[in-house]
Amino acid sequence: MNWWQQLNRNRLARLGAITLMTLYVISIGAEFVAPYDPLKSQKDGSLLPPTPIHFTNNQGELIAPIVYPVTQGQTDLATGDRKLKIDRTKPSALQFFVAGDGYKLFSIKIPKFPKLGGKEKKGAKRSKNERNEVVLFPGFDANLHLFGTDNANAQINLLGTDEQGRDQFSRLIYGSRISLFIGLIGILISFPLGMLIGGVAGYFGGWLDTILMRAAEVLMTMPSLYLLVALAAILPDGISSSQRFLLIVIITSFIGWAGLSRVVRGQVLSIKQREFIQAAQVMGANPFYIVVRHVLPQTSTYLIIAATLAVPGFIIAESVLSLIGLGIQQPDPSWGNMLSLATNTSILQFQPWLVWPPALLIAAVVLSFNLLGDGLRDALDPRSIKR
Repeated sequence: MNWWQQLNRNRLARLGAITLMTLYVISIGAEFVAPYDPLKSQKDGSLLPPTPIHFTNNQGELIAPIVYPVTQGQTDLATGDRKLKIDRTKPSALQFFVAGDGYKLFSIKIPKFPKLGGKEKKGAKRSKNERNEVVLFPGFDANLHLFGTDNANAQINLLGTDEQGRDQFSRLIYGSRISLFIGLIGILISFPLGMLIGGVAGYFGGWLDTILMRAAEVLMTMPSLYLLVALAAILPDGISSSQRFLLIVIITSFIGWAGLSRVVRGQVLSIKQREFIQAAQVMGANPFYIVVRHVLPQTSTYLIIAATLAVPGFIIAESVLSLIGLGIQQPDPSWGNMLSLATNTSILQFQPWLVWPPALLIAAVVLSFNLLGDGLRDALDPRSIKR
């Protein structure tokens, strides 16, 4: 039985893989899935609860799904109850593939690296984040959204709105891009570094091994959170969230390779004693070619498993940094800064819908990666008893 069949038989691993694939597809097509602009405020729509969907009219007859326009009313200071204004004279039908705000589908942009130590002039205006981004692919013009209403005055807020009147569901979908892809970008930076440094240290040994491993140990003892706090103090004013996101990924990645390099080094010390490595040495192959072509591929099983288990660490790191104000900043959404509302006890008491969706998604993604990693470990381990 090959590893794919073994993995497919693991129901928990399959569930984790399906969950992750679904979330990544949704995040890629966020403009289509999200009904509204995540930065656009709804008039008189601050802190609205999830919009109720009705399947009956005022006479109790079954009809197609409809919603009524809901706006914010007065708040009773004594009880804290919020009185909402619901206009039941203007029902709006819930529909799929609704025309709305235009957007660029599948547009790919990357942030420019900020100049450390630079100071932005006071009063300087910045149009959007385009000046801080490089467009790799312009995308396609579109205006269709997965769902919406037939009346622009009656919005459907599946998860309510935040204190600025912005649709929470749309912000959750757009925020998934940062929270999901930070892990993938992180391992693309840290894993090649850890593989190469660990492979070189284990294969050549001697003084080179000593220097590289001592450097790795120094990085492992360095508290990354305090390093990021110090970095935040020297960042220029007015840095965009996309640039801050790039710095978070790079810093956490350059710190995260140390532990992996030590594990790879230990495996390489064993692999370099095998016959096919000695045969390549006798044939006069270049040492770096032997490391890259013959030694490191033998560690692929561990690396695949480690990658799936390392991604949740980057996701949690972004969430924590955004939670304490060092990550993605408002108004740009991420699951971390959306979860920061949990520090407000009044939000937890009166608007819990602002907190539990990002918390559940973070927990679901971390659990899915762990389930997938466990399944890959069982499927790729030749000593697995399930074989």
